[in-house]
Amino acid sequence: MINSKNWKAQHDRMPPGARVRVAGTVTVANPGVNPVLVKRDGQPGTLALDLELKWESGSFIQVLCDKEVHFEMPTGTEAIASVEIFHEGTLLAEIDEILITA
Repeated sequence: MINSKNWKAQHDRMPPGARVRVAGTVTVANPGVNPVLVKRDGQPGTLALDLELKWESGSFIQVLCDKEVHFEMPTGTEAIASVEIFHEGTLLAEIDEILITA
């Protein structure tokens, strides 16, 4: 299981267009590993994301390090009640408190 913390979500409904933003911190095995959030199919009202790890080529010292991960996408008028973040098919985090700016 991968370690993560400080997950936050914002549904920004301000013009010019509504957007949802998700951010958190992921502990990775070395500085050459970059976490990425990718949208996946979910239930209505829930934004489901997959946390994927992208490996850079090259040699890196094997030391655990925290890396920020961000996701942003345009939304319509539908409400987002929660965000679920999965890693390798397992629920890693769930965000139920979405900051709404309007």
